[in-house]
Amino acid sequence: MKRNGKELIAQAMSHKTPSEVPWVPFAGVHAGFLKGYKADEVLQDGTKLLDALLEVNEKYMPDGQPVCFDLQLEAEILGCKLYWAEDSPPSVMSHPLQESDDIPDRLIGQDEGRLPLVLETARKLKDQVGEHTAIYGLLCGPFTLASHLRGSNIFMDMALRPDYVKALVAYCNRIAIRMADLYIAAGCDVIAPVDPLISQISPKHFDLFCAEGYSEMFKHIREKGRFSSFFVCGNAIKNIEVMCKTDPDCISVDENLDMVSAKQITDRYDITIAGNIPLTTIMLYGNQQDNMKFVVDLMDKFDDKRNLIVSPGCDMPYNVPVANGIAATQAVHDPKTARNLVANYQNVSITEGIDVDLPDYEKLDRPLVELFSLDPVACAACTYMLAALEGAKKVMDPSEADWGDYRYNKLEDIARMQKVGVKNLPSIYINGKLVYDSIIPSVDELVKRIRES
Repeated sequence: MKRNGKELIAQAMSHKTPSEVPWVPFAGVHAGFLKGYKADEVLQDGTKLLDALLEVNEKYMPDGQPVCFDLQLEAEILGCKLYWAEDSPPSVMSHPLQESDDIPDRLIGQDEGRLPLVLETARKLKDQVGEHTAIYGLLCGPFTLASHLRGSNIFMDMALRPDYVKALVAYCNRIAIRMADLYIAAGCDVIAPVDPLISQISPKHFDLFCAEGYSEMFKHIREKGRFSSFFVCGNAIKNIEVMCKTDPDCISVDENLDMVSAKQITDRYDITIAGNIPLTTIMLYGNQQDNMKFVVDLMDKFDDKRNLIVSPGCDMPYNVPVANGIAATQAVHDPKTARNLVANYQNVSITEGIDVDLPDYEKLDRPLVELFSLDPVACAACTYMLAALEGAKKVMDPSEADWGDYRYNKLEDIARMQKVGVKNLPSIYINGKLVYDSIIPSVDELVKRIRES
C-alpha cells in the first residue's frame, strides 16, 4: 500500500508510533537545481518555484516538504538589503536598526515583498500534492529576525541593554505569529520557525529573551489546528531542554548534535525530533552508499521509532547530486533493502589525499584568529560569527593579528577542520585553541580576547 506521508507526519507529531518513519527532505534552493533554475530565480519566480517543488515531490517522495527555505523574507520586507547568489538563499547585507534604538510596531502584510509569490505557491502546492504530503511553512525565528534588524550589535545589547533586546525580540515574535497565520491561511500543515542563532546563546538568555514568545507562538499554532516544528542549527544541545519547555510538537536539529543524546531529552517531554543527515560530507560530497548508510544507521540507533522524523540537517546545499537525494529517500522508505545494499559498505573519507599543512601554533609571531564555519552566505549563525571577525579586523591594526576563514563547503577546508579537530560550527580558534564554540562574541569581547593571547 502506498504510504500517505501527510498521515505519517500527523502520527509522528501527535506522538503516536507511525507505521513508517517519516521523511522530510528540506529542499529549498536545491529544488531549483533539480529543474535547472538558479537559486535567485526560484526564490523570485512563483512559476519556477512551483515547478521545482513538484519535481522534489516526484523525485524524493517526501512525507512533508517546505514551500521555501528562505529566512530573509521578513527581513527584506522590514528594510534589510539582501545579497543574492545563484547557488544559495540570499543573505542579509544591511541592518536597519544597527544605528537606531527604535522598536518597529508595524506588522507585515500578505501583499508585501515576496510574500504573495510564496503564499500563492503554497496554495498551489497544497492543491496538487497536499492530499498526501504535509506542507511546511517556514518562517524566520524571532531571535534571528531581531539579529537581522539589529546586526551583531544585538550580542552586546544582550549584556548591556537586555530590556531593549526583550522588546525587539517580542516585536519579532509578533511578526512570526503573523507569518504563521498567513501560512495557515495558505493551507500549510506544519508551521516551522527556523531560528539558527538560538544555538549561539545560553539557556539563561533563551529563557530571558525567547521562551515566553515561543510558548505563545506554539500555543497559537496549536489552537489553529496546525503542528509546529522548532528548527535550530548548530550545536544547540545546551538549549534543547529549554526549547522543549516552550511546547512545540517537533524540534529539528542539524549534524552538530548527537541525535541519540538530543532524543533522550525530547522524549522526556514527548516531543518529536527531526534530523540530521550531514549536508556537506554526506549529501553533497558523499555517494549513494554514503547516504543510504547514514540514514539506516540513524534509524537503527532507535529501537522505538516513535517521535522520530528523518531529514537533512538543514536546507540542502544547492547542487546535491540527485542520486544522493534519491538514495536517502530509498533508505527511509525501504530500510531493509538499503541495509542489504550497504552490507559491504567501505567508508572512504571525502578528504582522502588532501594534504593540509597547519602552522606551528606554538611559534607564531602574532595571534592567529581562525573562523571555521559552514557557509556565511547560507548560514545565519555563520554570518554573524563572520561579522564579529570582520568587526575585530576593522578595529585592530593589521600588525596585531593574522586571520583565517575556512568553510565546510570546500573539501580542502573540511580537511583542515579535521586536522585541527574542529567539532562544532561555527567556531573561532585563536592560536589553534578553541575560544568560541557556537557562541557569537561581541566585537569588543573578541578584540580583548585576541589582544590577551
